[in-house]
Amino acid sequence: MTYNEALTYIHSICWKGSKLGLDRTRELLGKLGNPEKQLKFIHIAGTNGKGSCAAMLSSILEEAGYHTGLYTSPFINRFNERMQIDHQCIPDDELAELTEYIRPFADGMEDSPTEFELITALAMVYFARHKCDIVVLEVGMGGELDSTNIIDVPEAAVIMAMGLDHVKELGPTMADIARAKAGIIKEGGDVVIYGGNPEADPVFEEVCAQRSAKLHKADFSAIVPGPFGLDGQSFSYGAWKDLQIPLVGVYQMRNAAVVLETVQVLRGKGWHISDAAVASGLKNTRWPARFEVLRRDPVFIVDGGHNPHGIRATAESLQRLFPGKKFTFVTGVMADKDVESILGLIVPLADQFFTVRPDNPRAMSAEELADRIRAMGAKATPCESVAAGVARAVEAEGKDGVACALGSLYMSGDVRACFQ
Repeated sequence: MTYNEALTYIHSICWKGSKLGLDRTRELLGKLGNPEKQLKFIHIAGTNGKGSCAAMLSSILEEAGYHTGLYTSPFINRFNERMQIDHQCIPDDELAELTEYIRPFADGMEDSPTEFELITALAMVYFARHKCDIVVLEVGMGGELDSTNIIDVPEAAVIMAMGLDHVKELGPTMADIARAKAGIIKEGGDVVIYGGNPEADPVFEEVCAQRSAKLHKADFSAIVPGPFGLDGQSFSYGAWKDLQIPLVGVYQMRNAAVVLETVQVLRGKGWHISDAAVASGLKNTRWPARFEVLRRDPVFIVDGGHNPHGIRATAESLQRLFPGKKFTFVTGVMADKDVESILGLIVPLADQFFTVRPDNPRAMSAEELADRIRAMGAKATPCESVAAGVARAVEAEGKDGVACALGSLYMSGDVRACFQ
């Protein structure tokens, strides 16, 4: 099997079963010898900030000398980004070989696995074969019924910032969504939460009490911001002083505080993570398309914010970096998102919009999105491609302006490609 044949097979897998839950993943991993049983994990759920938290933690663990796996979704430029070891993506030939190995087991199942379930199983085999010391494992959606939740008690379960997203699948209220994400809390485990959500936090506290799990919460009042600019930011948090992160979004200091609380939990379990490893790991974190500065003349930022909670954080960062400024936005969204709320947060900041259709079957057309923006009183021009929208935005802003592409992670790779 070639690399392209492997990707074709992976993406051709469709939902054929009628059962919800983890049965398919358990069956497939059982056929593969349960590779997940050979591994230790940090399991990360939440609405926003999962990927940034995972990137920071994996960078810190690598700096501490641990052979570290990283499992995230979706990818930005190449599929291989979804599974990495020590910051290196799975090689094309190994992805092809592992897919060929797993295929007969998956094809032989009466209830076929979904694409995400297949990829999760593939990643588990990959990490086990390479004898990772620890794997930073990002939930795909929700938590309780997500295929990553087949693992035993992790070294830490981390639940990041909460917002209303995937309500069709997880439930209409914040408490419903919190209960789904609380599914990663296991008996006797350690749980670190972002906190600050009056509807979600009581759910996490209740589930921790039911399962005799120890709850840890980040203390955002202990964050002392330092210098902040297009090259990154510095901050102090409790005993940690003058830490630097290259991630520009103002929300990243809060994500980093959750990471530092998780480091404390790991230290309590015998993981040797020095202060120097923490500082170096944070400073060397790389996480594309999360308020990433792609050029300076004009400034062009791409951010993967794709729900109201995430867009609000993006707007906060833009206003802090460029107070009083109006922006040109390149925007594309999934039709099943809360489009009105997303637009309501950025229309007041906009000079104009160039709308695009991300490369995803769920995406809203550029024309419909432009119509919705115009109905809210803003200027919007539909473009035939992401590249065309980026080019129009750069031209419109000249040398001294600021443009920002946002609305969907699915278009971030195309945006980044315009500047590479």
